[in-house]
Amino acid sequence: MHTVAVLALDGVIPFDLSAPVDTFGWARLPDGRQPYRLRVCSVREEVSAGAFTVRAPYGLEALAEADTIILPGVAQPLEELPPGVAGALRAAAANGTRIASICVGAFLLAATGLLDGLRATTHWIAAPDLARRHPRVTVDANVLYVDNGQFLTSAGAAAALDMCLHMIRSDFGSAVAAHAARMSVMPLEREGGQAQFIVHDLPPAPAGTTLEPLLAWLEDHCDRDLTLAEIAAQAGMSTRTLNRRFREQAGTTPLQWLHRARVRRAQHLLETTAHPVERIAVQTGFGSPTAFRERFRRVVGTSPQAYRRAFRAGV
Repeated sequence: MHTVAVLALDGVIPFDLSAPVDTFGWARLPDGRQPYRLRVCSVREEVSAGAFTVRAPYGLEALAEADTIILPGVAQPLEELPPGVAGALRAAAANGTRIASICVGAFLLAATGLLDGLRATTHWIAAPDLARRHPRVTVDANVLYVDNGQFLTSAGAAAALDMCLHMIRSDFGSAVAAHAARMSVMPLEREGGQAQFIVHDLPPAPAGTTLEPLLAWLEDHCDRDLTLAEIAAQAGMSTRTLNRRFREQAGTTPLQWLHRARVRRAQHLLETTAHPVERIAVQTGFGSPTAFRERFRRVVGTSPQAYRRAFRAGV
């Protein structure tokens, strides 16, 4: 099993602590087995978490045995790290352990020097302080999370879930990540500065709405070069009414929804087949490889080939 150690220091932010525990805990392999072993550790047995206290069953020695270490934020992130923490984190990093921070946990990770020369993020309100305190870190406040390979950082609150799902997907593939997202009641489609390297669900429409049959038809025919007029004709309404219904029921436009459906199908084909990009462009209705590559990069944040290299082997 892949061991995830969550380091709870005094003043730990409760959400930052619980988000990785719950998200990694929901992950299941296709045969039902749990892929992650979770351990909450600290420098002492009991730490404050604001309105309550947390009893951590493991000490700093658990960091040496972890495959992934998570650093939740703390109430006073500018304070110095407790004795032994920086050394334990540096030793784990030297052994190749993946280390990720949540929200202002980036201050803890940066204090070790492990983020020097790298790009990182944190809660937007704390980003200026992180940049001033650690000038060798390139702070980007406009993204949900940053993956440098061995070291990851996330923005505040729900961005921790995005980052954890991304790590699950990198470790065990899109199906396992999608299951964890569903069990966490976490939508995979996230509007924000950072493109998501996990499977994108299509913008939802409630079951039983007037658009439900049309959405199913669009998914089945997303390989065709459909126009707004053709979609409206299929729906039996004017283009103006169609646009209004989509805004009301799906929160987007018909063509935007169709583009997402095409990208979603392209992700699946890139993950599960060896089809060349040119063929996938045709199969997903983009018309040309150039148009496909441009749209894919705009939505996913990387090229189709890079996406395939990152995720095909893990599925």
